[in-house]
Amino acid sequence: MSIARHLATIDLLCTRDFPAEHGRSDVGTEGPGYYIAELQTSADFWEDDGTEREETETQYELDRDGLSERLTERWGAPQVFSLWSVFNRSMDGEDIPEPWAVLSSHVPVVHLWKEDGRGRYVGLGVSQWDKELPFQLVAVVTEMDPP
Repeated sequence: MSIARHLATIDLLCTRDFPAEHGRSDVGTEGPGYYIAELQTSADFWEDDGTEREETETQYELDRDGLSERLTERWGAPQVFSLWSVFNRSMDGEDIPEPWAVLSSHVPVVHLWKEDGRGRYVGLGVSQWDKELPFQLVAVVTEMDPP
């Protein structure tokens, strides 16, 4: 993991204007009011007996925590919360705004700060869509209040 590179990506997204449409950016996905940056991605686990997956998950959580320490130096302690209830609410038909709706489907826990410059929220999480698919360390930058 390159903390300096990840911090540079987050800094860039904190200053970049949000797009008008949903789509892909040079660092991940984007839409009105948000960016989701894919900071690093593991290999998949189609042929794994479970050991490599566990080790990778632990490493990605450690990487998230290491990056989280650097952001804590800037903005103080993060709010750490589960997106599980957000996911359940969206499954029950509640209209959850993006990026929170999509994040809740593959990021179980997010570390969240309010950055000083433009008052945007900055979040970090470990994503995995399914047990065979890669882990991703993701950063979200958004103007949308968490639900």
